[in-house]
Amino acid sequence: MKFAVLFCFLLIIFQTDFGQNEEIPRKQRRKIHHRRLRKSSTSPKHRSNRQLGIPQTTILTPVARFPIVNFDYSMEEKFESFSSFPGVESSYNVLPGKKGHCLVKGITMYNKAVWSPEPCTTCLCSDGRVLCDETMCHPQRCPQTVIPEGGCCPVCSATEQREPTNLLHKQLPPHQVGMDQILRKEALLSEEDEEMKEDTEQKRQTPGSRNQGQLHSKGDSRGDRKQKPEEERRLAHQQQRQGREEEEEEEEVEGEEGEEDEEDEEDPVRGDMFRMPSRSPLPAPPRGTLRLPSGCSLSYRTISCINAMLTQIPPLTAPQIKNLELSGNSIASIPDEAFNGLPNLERLDLSKNNITSSGIGSKAFKLLKKLMRLNMDGNNLVQIPSELPSTLEELKINENNLQAIDEESLSDLNHLVTLELEANNLSEANVNPLAFKPLKSLSYLRLGKNKFRIIPQGLPASIEELYLENNQIEEITEICFNHTRKINVIVLRYNKIEENRIAPLAWINQENLESIDLSYNKLYHVPSYLPKSLLHLVLLGNQIERIPGYVFGHMEPGLEYLYLSFNKLDDDGMDRVSFYGAYHSLRELFLDYNNLKSIPPGIQEMQALYFLRLNNNKIRNILPEQICNAEEDDDSNLEHLHLENNYIKIREIPSYTFSCIRSYSSIVLKPQNIK
Repeated sequence: MKFAVLFCFLLIIFQTDFGQNEEIPRKQRRKIHHRRLRKSSTSPKHRSNRQLGIPQTTILTPVARFPIVNFDYSMEEKFESFSSFPGVESSYNVLPGKKGHCLVKGITMYNKAVWSPEPCTTCLCSDGRVLCDETMCHPQRCPQTVIPEGGCCPVCSATEQREPTNLLHKQLPPHQVGMDQILRKEALLSEEDEEMKEDTEQKRQTPGSRNQGQLHSKGDSRGDRKQKPEEERRLAHQQQRQGREEEEEEEEVEGEEGEEDEEDEEDPVRGDMFRMPSRSPLPAPPRGTLRLPSGCSLSYRTISCINAMLTQIPPLTAPQIKNLELSGNSIASIPDEAFNGLPNLERLDLSKNNITSSGIGSKAFKLLKKLMRLNMDGNNLVQIPSELPSTLEELKINENNLQAIDEESLSDLNHLVTLELEANNLSEANVNPLAFKPLKSLSYLRLGKNKFRIIPQGLPASIEELYLENNQIEEITEICFNHTRKINVIVLRYNKIEENRIAPLAWINQENLESIDLSYNKLYHVPSYLPKSLLHLVLLGNQIERIPGYVFGHMEPGLEYLYLSFNKLDDDGMDRVSFYGAYHSLRELFLDYNNLKSIPPGIQEMQALYFLRLNNNKIRNILPEQICNAEEDDDSNLEHLHLENNYIKIREIPSYTFSCIRSYSSIVLKPQNIK
């Protein structure tokens, strides 16, 4: 008997706890779970684990490849092995700027930027981290399902379209009906709330009124006189409303089927074929017909004609369309009236066509008063189109044949944030110093793969990121960045810069410059007079033989990422003062593919160092005091150490050489060269 009572008591406690947990909303439980995982991930043992356990969300962690540098094919083969090491992490794909930008496959994403790398996946740049969320698909109750073109979730096949309409909302792709469904749910919930309020008001009536209501009902039993609980009332209302909803859906579907039978002769393309029927006065996408050329498709407010073999811009009249994709065709001209029927376009993609400057009408873009993004990459333009909309925020004219930029080429584009003009024929000789003056909001400028010999003059004061890779730049003068106090990232890889051609006052006083890439230039020493605010320095593929003493000593708060791979550093090229000023701040040090014969001095004093690459050198011996400080008992912050492809005899390494490193699995010693 006692055991039975005890069992019942435990069962009651279990049910109570379970009920309390169920009362916590789903979003709140997700937040609690996220906080717990965040706390656990910041513990010393898991400091390198950047993957947070958010349901359906992952943080993209870059592998140990060089991010800012695009290697040629010979170099790329050498770095394929880096991704094979489990748990290897590097900050190559994270720009440490204050704006929290993310670098994804060579493209810089601004903080809070949202994009879709593949169907069913949406990514967000959040303070330097890439968060990706996968779309959840509703299960289907039909034997045959298909995934529509451009969609991500399965829907019932054409043979199953006559299924009962009460399952209609489960068969729809979420990205096409999501907003309409959310609005309808909000409307239904608001009506239910009003009815529940009316019920509560009836409950609060005076006892006399309740008695009067009971006197009017004859033959009521005691059980009937008791009021139903709130949950039962709400459930009953939901069932009644669901029944009415199903009846209305059946009526509307029958009406739509009748309309389709009448319109079978024309066979139009319907832009709202998946839209749910609406019974409320809420706004919905306009219902109508639109004829599209073959090879084109229509999604919600987007017409896509990618690789549709078009030779001209199709005549379209659709004021509700916001996005038009015409890339990969054979379009050669844009007449003045090309976009008259699309006045509300916000994004226009004309890349990879045969458009010439002479084929663009002077008023071709004049009526596009809402256009924000224009892509004309891969055409035959020799000049920037005239009279572009002042609303533009992004303009891409990469891989064309631009011959000049005059003072009026970019006039009235005071809202432009991103300008990309890579792979053209631009130089300081044909770019007017006043060309960038109208660009009051420009923060991202790409001028790579051109013919500049000096840094372009007249850069706007608002510029934050400047990309000038693959040019012929030989020097950096004192006046190059005089008016660019906000500049944060400068990329100058694949140029002809020598350290003695960098003026002492070129950028040393910049307060926001945190990332410089001088890879694949003609540097023999690490440059002096680097910016005080520098955090991220990339010097790959030069001929650097020496790191001068105190070259980082003036930096505040201190250099964090130093990449010196593929140079000519040897033991005589660095000493203990070479890293002075960075001992407290340096987090990643890459010295692989050099000529080092021993561990560089001062490694054990680098308090913040967690990623060290010394692989592919000529190191033969490792002394215990070179990695771990014998005078300190604390564990080192070093979490990734690469020493493979040297001449180390692994069996001769003393057992206490790596005693300060928490996990031996983070030490890579094999394979070694034999000589």
